[in-house]
Amino acid sequence: MRRFNVTGTCISDEDYMVDITSKLKQIKAMVDDKAYFTINRGRQYGKSTTLFHLRYFLANEYTVIHLKFEGLGQATFSNEEKFCRAFLEMIEEALEATGHPESEQEKWINKSVDDFRSLGRHIRKVCKSTDIKYVLMIDEVDKASNHLVFLDFLGKLRDKFLGRREGTDFTFHSVILAGVYDIKNIKLKMIREGVYVPTNAETSFYNSPWNIATSFNVDMSFSAEEIETMLNEYEADHKTEMDIASTAMAIYKYTGGYPVLVSSICKYIDENLEKNWSLSGINQAINLVLKEDSPLFDSLKKNLSSNKELSEMIYDILMRGNRWPFTFDNLLVGLGIRYGYFKEAGRRVAISNPIFEMRMTNYFVSKDMQKKISADIDFDDHVGIVVNDIFNMQVCLEKFAKYYHEHYSEKDAEFLHDEARYLLLFFLNSILNGKGFVHNEDQLRDGRRMDLAVNYLKQQFIIELKIWRGQKRHHDGYEQLLGYMDKKGLNEGYMLTFDFNQKKQIGKGWIDIDDVRRIFDIRV
Repeated sequence: MRRFNVTGTCISDEDYMVDITSKLKQIKAMVDDKAYFTINRGRQYGKSTTLFHLRYFLANEYTVIHLKFEGLGQATFSNEEKFCRAFLEMIEEALEATGHPESEQEKWINKSVDDFRSLGRHIRKVCKSTDIKYVLMIDEVDKASNHLVFLDFLGKLRDKFLGRREGTDFTFHSVILAGVYDIKNIKLKMIREGVYVPTNAETSFYNSPWNIATSFNVDMSFSAEEIETMLNEYEADHKTEMDIASTAMAIYKYTGGYPVLVSSICKYIDENLEKNWSLSGINQAINLVLKEDSPLFDSLKKNLSSNKELSEMIYDILMRGNRWPFTFDNLLVGLGIRYGYFKEAGRRVAISNPIFEMRMTNYFVSKDMQKKISADIDFDDHVGIVVNDIFNMQVCLEKFAKYYHEHYSEKDAEFLHDEARYLLLFFLNSILNGKGFVHNEDQLRDGRRMDLAVNYLKQQFIIELKIWRGQKRHHDGYEQLLGYMDKKGLNEGYMLTFDFNQKKQIGKGWIDIDDVRRIFDIRV
């Protein structure tokens, strides 16, 4: 029986998989063009699975040498001789594992190879003596990226690539590297980390050993249509009568097509939630995903805690609502894209999917608010908000207003202006724990942004957060909120306005817009 796999390479006979044929065709076109390139994507983005299936996809035309640098000891990278010997042994083992004859394996063994110069001669000899087109694939190159001998190895591959183009050398038909970081900039990464210190006489340390690489522009995320291909296979086996198209779209909406997040939601529904493929089941699965201590989220927390500048940028986008221009000239933007955290939305930087957004928000809330909130939320603050699994947003906002006035009405206005959103998120998270979640909605087509969407089991609510800037701007907010409501197919919306004026007026009440739609307007 097949399953949803979230650990390691996905095998089509054993695991439910998205049909990645279109991606493989795009990558093959690059191989056909003799390209050298790097598949650099975030953790658990399907790189290893893609390389595994690419090997079979190319097998009719190419001899693929698929290597993994994971697990190689430090001694392998201590000098050229040890690296070259290990490299040739790995090629022999890779050919043996894929069923190539001994005669083919033996071509690559040469005990006289003891440096990169002799390795280059040996590669030329093997590739010149045969009509076989070798494709070299190296996975987990991040494991080797902090070793200078590896940079020299990449430089040798680059030189041979250029020599082949000039008609003076023979080498691999195509080389594919896979890792999180962009190998084009690996020297700069090593310089920043203090691993690589150029000498005063060295004038080319900014030159990349991989500057001959073709840009890799294949979209590795899963579209809603691609997710459908996996759900179709599952439905054929289990006959759950799910609405495949709407289920795939809902999963895509919350994951942005990030491969391991897609599989995680499906795995929880299949194995832990009694195959409940409804929106309620998806929401419950998202709650379980958000609680995971997975390698992906461990990496996220590590990146946020270790990179202060990136963390501040994400905080500014999520918590302050500030907009950053989407430009690759900004190294932080490039880093966020490489990790899979950022996407472009209306020429601005946006968090790539709601699950990352929620996990990042939870990180900031748990990290900072414990220090800043002076009073705990007690049980009385929750009474009446959820009754028989029905969430009452009106009561929730009224309770929040009471909590806010009791503990923060005398706070400095500058503090409140920065922290008001935090306070609401902290309050909501204390109620939603386990059965719901809160996130920012994607930008709408006109560039306006919905502040918060709250999901609780099958219910969804829209909360528009505002700062009081006069009656006209307040009424303009009604029109904006109505647009959000129409987009989501909701007849009720909620507007929470923070008034930081000394002579503020507080109040609450329902505003009837027409016979169907209404807005609960509360001002604190």
